[in-house]
Amino acid sequence: MKKALVLVDFQNDFIDGSLGTKEAQAIIPNVIEKLSQYSKENRLASQDTHFEDYLTTQEGKNLPVTHCQNGTFGWEIRKEAQVGFAKIFEKTTFGSRTLAEFIRDENYDEVELVGICTDICVVSNALLIKAYAPEVKISVDASCCAGVSPEKHLAALETMRSCQIEITNA
Repeated sequence: MKKALVLVDFQNDFIDGSLGTKEAQAIIPNVIEKLSQYSKENRLASQDTHFEDYLTTQEGKNLPVTHCQNGTFGWEIRKEAQVGFAKIFEKTTFGSRTLAEFIRDENYDEVELVGICTDICVVSNALLIKAYAPEVKISVDASCCAGVSPEKHLAALETMRSCQIEITNA
């Protein structure tokens, strides 16, 4: 059985940077423990990646907070989580079609997602994977995710549960 862990946008700006939250800071130990349960070959990551024109993009107009600008400290994956990945997918949107296609094309049986933000990028990537690889078992460890707010975190978990994505440690 081929199983992957996807670490979604576990970047400094989302933890204690320009869009950081206390909830994101609180999940650091859980995420580090989860990463240790997978070998490098079975760890994938996504990395929110923006450029100088961010504020002119659709996302930037709706969220006018500069974050995860390519090459900055805020863009980097949290130091404690830099444990080695088979592949890192840089993405300029909430979800990565490239990640979803990779999971489909590499014939994974199971995929577990963790990371930030539950209600934006985690849910977007989970649903893209579900669309591109509908027979892959997808799960999300709620104890390793943080949303924009606790309420939005719970709402996103329920949305994913409704789409046949298994939610663990809720």
